Amino acid sequence: MSTAGQVIRCRAAVAWESGKPLSIEEVEVAPPQKDEVRIKILFTSLCHTDVYFWDAKGQNPLFPRILGHEAGGIVESVGEGVTDLKPGDHVLPIFTGECKECPHCLSEESNMCDLLRINTDRGEMINNGKSRFSINGKPIYHFLGTSTFSEYTVVHVGQVAKINPEAPLDKVCVLSCGMSTGFGATVNVAKPKKGQSVAIFGLGAVGLAAAEGARVSGASRIIGVDLNPSRFEQAKKFGVTEFVNPKDYNKPVQEAIVEMTGGGVDRSVECTGSIQAMISAFECVHDGWGVAVLVGVPNKDDAFKTHPVNLLNERTLKGTFFGNYKPRSDIPAVVEKYMNKELELDKFITHTVPFSEINKAFELMLAGEGLRCVIRMDE
Repeated sequence: MSTAGQVIRCRAAVAWESGKPLSIEEVEVAPPQKDEVRIKILFTSLCHTDVYFWDAKGQNPLFPRILGHEAGGIVESVGEGVTDLKPGDHVLPIFTGECKECPHCLSEESNMCDLLRINTDRGEMINNGKSRFSINGKPIYHFLGTSTFSEYTVVHVGQVAKINPEAPLDKVCVLSCGMSTGFGATVNVAKPKKGQSVAIFGLGAVGLAAAEGARVSGASRIIGVDLNPSRFEQAKKFGVTEFVNPKDYNKPVQEAIVEMTGGGVDRSVECTGSIQAMISAFECVHDGWGVAVLVGVPNKDDAFKTHPVNLLNERTLKGTFFGNYKPRSDIPAVVEKYMNKELELDKFITHTVPFSEINKAFELMLAGEGLRCVIRMDE
């Protein structure tokens, strides 16, 4: 029996207030409107960004809210005007979008869509400024336009990547955010050549995805930099060949890396958001050709300084957002890389929990355990 055009009642994990465990509730999910699709979520995973906004220390708290943005599912129904998706399509909802019409989308160089780029403050759908979720008639806010901690969610068509139906959603769901961000930062932005050296600052999930990008690119040395030595053993699986803990040196870590490499690394990727790491990542690359790429999100009032001579000596400093991938145009091909065994994902998934135990995923992340915890929605 078709549910198209009808309100669906289903389970969702609702964040009622900041820092309090999520509560599994029955919610009502309205049908998709113009340019929207309703998706049955099968697997979702927890990303640090969900925890950051659940904790709501650094930004405008918006509650009650359904968090979640790293996921895979199947289209249940489509709204008016949606032509490139149909019920039954396998998809990844993505926290940023691609309208395919704005100057950014028409540019080959950008993925920062004017209409659908990430907006952490918005809790409603852009079509009519209202939420598609409610409990007893009271609206529940959306998160990043995805809200995947629900058995069904409504997403703007521009934020939905249609992928190979053969791809296992319980694995490729992690490509909808963190893994693509790190992997793309290396392969699309740093672009190491075969045999070059790469330093990765921060060995969390995104940093290890950046290391995976360096491994796939044929880097000869991949130097992992982290303040937590317990991350070093795990990082070997991702191609990291040597480790540097800044605490072990009585000089700036960039100086140590320059010495280790006889002048600096060829590429560096910064995945921590710490300004100190950003300076180190830039100053540790080789003069003449070195490229440093910033991925980590800084605090609001942060600024950093470096001597302009570092740039005049032909070092390059770049930034990236979502690995420079356009969600609809590029992510399906990243899924194919996984299908063709050019990219490994299974090693990123260190835990799985049933939906009823979603708070366990938060506990694991807060304890710094594992990389990605995949949540199975059918349990």
